[in-house]
Amino acid sequence: MKQKKQSKVISISNHKGGVGKTTSAINIGAGLNKLGKKVLLVDLDAQANLSQSFGLKEQPKNIYGALRGDYVLEPITVIHDLDIIPSTRNLRTIEAELSTGAGAEFVLKEIIDPLIGQYDYILLDTPPSLGLLTINAFVASKMALIPLQSEYLALQGLESLLDISSQIKRRLNPTFKIGGIFLTRYDQRKMLNRSIFDSISDSFSTPVFKTKIRENISLAEAPTNELDIFRYEPKSNGAEDYLNLSNEILKLI
Repeated sequence: MKQKKQSKVISISNHKGGVGKTTSAINIGAGLNKLGKKVLLVDLDAQANLSQSFGLKEQPKNIYGALRGDYVLEPITVIHDLDIIPSTRNLRTIEAELSTGAGAEFVLKEIIDPLIGQYDYILLDTPPSLGLLTINAFVASKMALIPLQSEYLALQGLESLLDISSQIKRRLNPTFKIGGIFLTRYDQRKMLNRSIFDSISDSFSTPVFKTKIRENISLAEAPTNELDIFRYEPKSNGAEDYLNLSNEILKLI
């Protein structure tokens, strides 16, 4: 008998904007897919940038309707073994809608659970906030990965994110953890970028990935062509870095 998959649910999260969160969710998902894994990407951001990066705009069935209980999740296949649950602008109202009900922190977990076993990895692209949707993502996840831009201002707020994750582990999801931090928009030539890596390693107990995502114009261009970095520019620094990061993630869980 073929063994059932045990989906690894991972949040990609940082409440500070401009750190490459959605770019990372897209390309980690595509990287894991390239390494032979079946992957589901879930767009939890009302800006729907992940969905739009694959040409999915205002789909009739999306994460908003599923969270409301209007229908079950229906993944959309982008390429072989890489599926997406798209978002919509309407998602901006979902926190207010969910907050009046009991067990509001568990709604996402409940609607994702039927898909557990169908994928090797389920990646949740969380909104740039520490609100109810992000809490839902952490409750549904085994771990979170934190993209961090290589500058000191990006360190501000990291402690708040780590504190929220500790509360989630203590009160709502005892198996949850921060799997690691990885640096984005990295430039080896800049002393400041190199010192950020050392600062994180010295100041926080959270693991820091060896792979750093270098500044790369192809990463910005790929979404405008509705492609991940591996299909857009497979020989770019961005493709090399996200494949290396994906290999590191494979070793986590």
